[in-house]
Amino acid sequence: MPRYRICIEYDGTPFVGWQRQAQGQSVQGALEGAIQKFCGETVPVHGAGRTDAGVHALGQVAHLDLSKNWEPFRVREALNFHLKPAPIAVLACDVVSDDFNARYSATARHYRYRILCRRAPPILDRGRVWWLPILSLDHEAMGAAAQLLLGRHDFTTFRAVGCQATSPLRTLDRIDVTKCGEEIHIEASARSFLHNQVRSIVGSLKLVGEAKWDARDLEAALLARDRAACGPVAPASGLYLVRVDYGQLITTSEEIAEDDD
Repeated sequence: MPRYRICIEYDGTPFVGWQRQAQGQSVQGALEGAIQKFCGETVPVHGAGRTDAGVHALGQVAHLDLSKNWEPFRVREALNFHLKPAPIAVLACDVVSDDFNARYSATARHYRYRILCRRAPPILDRGRVWWLPILSLDHEAMGAAAQLLLGRHDFTTFRAVGCQATSPLRTLDRIDVTKCGEEIHIEASARSFLHNQVRSIVGSLKLVGEAKWDARDLEAALLARDRAACGPVAPASGLYLVRVDYGQLITTSEEIAEDDD
């Protein structure tokens, strides 16, 4: 039974999230429905990250098993045909070994958060950025403060109350804050993330950018290990799963399978 890896782009606005749920349309459910229409098989699609409702993806990765040896090109084209008009596209498809797992084999996940700072509301990017009707945030102060979060920490402050991860410990490998015209982009990379971790960090960094917090306040929030110490959680609309990396596995890591932003 061949295993296929697919890379997926989607607009998360109309979905209840990646994961199939009892109510509402999910990205996972839409893909599984397209597979059934394509080849008549009812098979699960396993994603690398369980993105929340409204979160977008530029490079989500998933795997699935089919009973027949289809050409990867045929699988990609058929899924894209049957996904219409859902805002989902399969960008690439290839055959992988049976031991590949989109979630468990991932060695790094990369997220981007977009903040738009301007008086006029977004039109073309409505639902795809966090619009702040202010002229600017101090992105340099945000970037400097963010470096205090690098490394391995207890991120209890920056995870959702209902987070199902067994441990709040995570290793943040990279977090950069850059200004791109009217937008501020926050890029974060780690093996895995806690539920709402990126959005919680972004909301707290916004307070730094507004000079309501400084770097010491952000560090104090981290060390508090208390959800009540977190700033307001940034909305889902500005968050993108950009890329998932696969390489040498660190099998002792407790972070291996718990990405859930």
